[in-house]
Amino acid sequence: MTKFLKLVFAVLLFTLATFSQVPESRWATLDGSKIHYYDTGNAVAKNAIVFIHGWSCNADFWKESYSAFPNYRVISIDLLGHGKSDKPYVAYSMEVFARSVEAVLTQAKVKKAVLVGHSMGTVVARQFYKLFPAKTLAIVIVDMPVKPFGTAEEMEKFAESVTSNYPESTEKFVDGMVAPIGDKEMRAYVRRTMLSTPKHVAVSAMNEIFDMKNWDSGTIDVPVLAIASKSEMWQPTKDDFTKVAPKVEFQLWTDVSHFLMMERPALFNGQLKGFVMRNKLL
Repeated sequence: MTKFLKLVFAVLLFTLATFSQVPESRWATLDGSKIHYYDTGNAVAKNAIVFIHGWSCNADFWKESYSAFPNYRVISIDLLGHGKSDKPYVAYSMEVFARSVEAVLTQAKVKKAVLVGHSMGTVVARQFYKLFPAKTLAIVIVDMPVKPFGTAEEMEKFAESVTSNYPESTEKFVDGMVAPIGDKEMRAYVRRTMLSTPKHVAVSAMNEIFDMKNWDSGTIDVPVLAIASKSEMWQPTKDDFTKVAPKVEFQLWTDVSHFLMMERPALFNGQLKGFVMRNKLL
């Protein structure tokens, strides 16, 4: 092997090792509790892409995006009660989660963010926007509606159906969510992770997600990208988003599950980067 080939081989090995490493853990504090997060990409940037996971998930659900945007700063958060963050016995409201995000941005000295929210993370992002509009550059909605599923009573009953007979009802709900995931190992990982969330966190957060007060957050006036998966339960159109988000760009993906960013990470990251570039957000 020539010196040149050896050099190329060494560079490739270094690149692969760098991209496969778990980022360094960082910590912020909210009301005396520790919030875990990762800070990757352009470390000197004052604005960032901020990934917010869904119900009973964690920052690692975005692991395929940690190193996908080397020119941008990327923050991936374990919301309070999830992942490596502390899990106090508190009400896990969308406001508490939004304040978790704010605590991380303050600690990381990030001024403004493109918020990327998967599922419950969308509700959190909207709450953050309501509380901290000047810090919100844009919102990316990943497989979550912006209008209520039904009446207040119907939404409350749905939440109860998931949590009232814990853990059996929760396991059934999670099994339904992960069933469409084609990759067996990924399906097992998602299921295992979600069901490992402590009961006091999962039940409180689920009840809060479907509290009608969290679905009356007003119009989103910043740029919005909404990516949804087509399923038997939900086949959204752009019209389902425009009343709340007039500046929405809408995409409906087929043959993917609720965890579309994990199943098609290259496509997801590409669409996110294109959205950021088109709108000159970072």
